[in-house]
Amino acid sequence: MTERFNRVAEEWDKGDTRQNIAHSVFQTITSRITLLNTMSIMDFGAGTGLLSFKIAPMVKQVVGVDLSEKMLEQIETKNSSKVQVQPLCRDIMSSPLEEKFHGIVSSMAMHHVENTTALFETFHAHLKRDGFIAIADLEAEDGSFHSHGNEGVHHFGFERTALREIIEKAGFEHVRFHHAYTIEKEVKNYPVFVVTATKRSL
Repeated sequence: MTERFNRVAEEWDKGDTRQNIAHSVFQTITSRITLLNTMSIMDFGAGTGLLSFKIAPMVKQVVGVDLSEKMLEQIETKNSSKVQVQPLCRDIMSSPLEEKFHGIVSSMAMHHVENTTALFETFHAHLKRDGFIAIADLEAEDGSFHSHGNEGVHHFGFERTALREIIEKAGFEHVRFHHAYTIEKEVKNYPVFVVTATKRSL
């Protein structure tokens, strides 16, 4: 899977679809969550930083975590004196960070992670007290979404009730689903949601 993302990194931002998804996910997140200039945010599966660079001007720090070095190189090329995203090539599930964040965002990366339960437990461990998550991905689909094939795709989208149960068991509360965007393809349309939640207070 990482090899494929490395191959397509330079072309990733071309075309409207990924730009539109990132824009809509950003708008959905900011309409539900107040981002502050004191916040440190992790963008999980950041890719080329399409979502990261929208959030970065509003907060103190964005760390873009991804497994593809070539994708993260694209983040480096976009960094400027005004807006910066810190790229980090790391599997935080097997090698957690010491740093804790005020929030974790993610766009269209979750379906590439096999163990969803472990993923949300990892998110929980990387959040400060009362930290939030805002995770975007596909509604449950029939496997036809990825036109290049389903290598590295572990989930054909997500069913909301089952995902809510996973998130709550991982230690989150106030779980809310929001429609963010609909990807229109010749075959069919594919809705994208953003699920938000907060780390449960002990």
